[in-house]
Amino acid sequence: MNLSKYVDITPEIKHALENRLPVVALESTILSHGMPYPENLAFAAEVEKVVRAEGAVPATCAILNGRVKVGVTPEELEILCRADHIGKVSRRDFAIYIAEKKNGATTVATTMMIAAMAGIKVFATGGIGGVHRHGEVTMDISADLQELANTPVMVVCAGAKQILDIGRTLEYLETMGVPVIGNGTDDFPAFFCRKSGYKLDYAAKDEEEIAKIAYTKWDLGLKGGVLVGNPIPEEYGMDNVYMEGVIEEALKAADEKGVRGKDITPFLLAKVKELTGDASFNANVKLALNNAKAAAKIASFLSKAEN
Repeated sequence: MNLSKYVDITPEIKHALENRLPVVALESTILSHGMPYPENLAFAAEVEKVVRAEGAVPATCAILNGRVKVGVTPEELEILCRADHIGKVSRRDFAIYIAEKKNGATTVATTMMIAAMAGIKVFATGGIGGVHRHGEVTMDISADLQELANTPVMVVCAGAKQILDIGRTLEYLETMGVPVIGNGTDDFPAFFCRKSGYKLDYAAKDEEEIAKIAYTKWDLGLKGGVLVGNPIPEEYGMDNVYMEGVIEEALKAADEKGVRGKDITPFLLAKVKELTGDASFNANVKLALNNAKAAAKIASFLSKAEN
């Protein structure tokens, strides 16, 4: 593929990639669909600051006027954060948004795709999508999981969103051969909560060890990505039992309103925010910044291994 035909890479990120310096991909859905304006704009500045503090270069990904963006200008960031006519783009939508010259924020799956196109190995997000509750009946499974099975990018997250069926999500990842590594934990985190109750096969002691595992996987020529579960800092974590009750109430509301498909996740997250007030929003910000910090550390160690 002629990369420049579809993709714009900022000069700073291009220089970093050409010189094999650490780069961390960042999604834009959290900005356009996960936070209100102007709080999202402040968060975008803070997350880039966190990445830079660890010696890495941040690369916010998006689709604007049909162009794939690896890194955005302040003006483009403003457009994404104001979120006027900004779609939510997953793999199935990718070519449509480019061909039709639309504006779109990228999910975990599409940010992984863009990162792989550009040669970025590490991506920080909030939480991954997964198998939805009752997914064995509805077949509602996030495209994030297939992307992890096929695309060579590490995703650093605070686990899967608690609105999902975490057990089945982990089973799916195991079937697809995706390594799931806990960053200092053997219990897969559940987004707002530090623990889900589902044990992991491997807990790495630190970011350097995680980078070593990822380097080895890709050096062996093994396909697909790596998923890192990075728990929300203890002081910001929310009670698991309390959150389970909140989510049950949100699921009931979605069922009563007949919310389905790609609308279900934003509906549930908005309902959770409504029921918990500022607590879940603040936790969301803190876990995302914590993931960016861990991702930047991993990217730096990975860069050293590759050089």
